[in-house]
Amino acid sequence: MQRLNFTLDDEAVRLLEQLAATYYHGNKSQTVRAALESLAAHTGHDGWVITGYTPMQLSREAACHTCGEAHPEGDVLFRPVFERGASPEALSHIPTEVWLDCSGCAEERFSA
Repeated sequence: MQRLNFTLDDEAVRLLEQLAATYYHGNKSQTVRAALESLAAHTGHDGWVITGYTPMQLSREAACHTCGEAHPEGDVLFRPVFERGASPEALSHIPTEVWLDCSGCAEERFSA
């Protein structure tokens, strides 16, 4: 264990005390550690990223999630495959709604 010496303004100290009391039984060290871990997880936009697509033939009309263009039954759209990763476009949660992209939007995502 190592001691660090740094200064916090009064507002930051009050926030630290409030968070420590609410979530960590008053343990300020644990509160600072959790805050740093949270910051590290969000650096580089850590979350769910699209790593590929799976083709899907439509059984009914649907629209492209990205461009909004409508596609009739029988067309092939592409369902994204999500994995944990880091990207400026990373999502904090996998979407619960149906997400289908047209071939143009799917190709554009990987050509950029």
